Amino acid sequence: MRKLVSHAQTHKGLVRKLNEDACLDMPDSGVWLVADGMGGHAAGDIASQLVVDTLKVAVQRSEQVSVELITDALHQANTELCAYSAQHLDGHMAGSTVVALFIDKVHYHFMWAGDSRGYLLRHNVLKQVTRDHSQVNEMVEQGLLNSEEAEQHELANVITRAVGVDPYLTIDIVSGVWQPGDIFLLCSDGLNKELSDAEICQYLSHSNIAEANRALLHSTLVAGARDNVTCIVIKVDLNDDLINEKDKTIPLYLK
Repeated sequence: MRKLVSHAQTHKGLVRKLNEDACLDMPDSGVWLVADGMGGHAAGDIASQLVVDTLKVAVQRSEQVSVELITDALHQANTELCAYSAQHLDGHMAGSTVVALFIDKVHYHFMWAGDSRGYLLRHNVLKQVTRDHSQVNEMVEQGLLNSEEAEQHELANVITRAVGVDPYLTIDIVSGVWQPGDIFLLCSDGLNKELSDAEICQYLSHSNIAEANRALLHSTLVAGARDNVTCIVIKVDLNDDLINEKDKTIPLYLK
């Protein structure tokens, strides 16, 4: 028997007056999502919540969750957000980045648009699975900037893809075979802007994912939390002793 254990939290941070992040935590369906309403755009909180609600309804109505179901829901959210902006925002856009994770009986699947991230911790090695859809990341890939320069660049907040900003949404997908003990992290950029990958790895190595996630948020707040912060930690677990009674669990049986 396999168990999926997850812990989710969101916080407005220490600078922003409004939390424009939203998240979805559905371990019974193997589905998680983080949406970050785009700063500087009108109704960012409405945008992120619409993305969450659209996927939640799609999963609840479906007898079987799939990558196609999730991507279809994200495309639906994109269409609805574009229509909302046209009808209610006088030419402005309500947009949101998104990163989703789906874990089935054998595979994990990351789906994303924007700079909200998905990580995998396996055998104490942390890997960023997603690739930021951002101006500075494109410059890094072209060799125009290094990673350290990118963090401080004036275009660091400019993203190149998001839900609700274009009539057609392109969603990147990366899949792989999960292993027992794998730990996944979904987060808005409010987390990774304050904590390095080395720090994230250190906290995720805690045996209890709820404590690990609370430590991530606490450290982000200590670092200044200049943006909204959302983080979901998910573990594919074999050992009941590692499961906190407050965590959500769901058996995952393999044929």
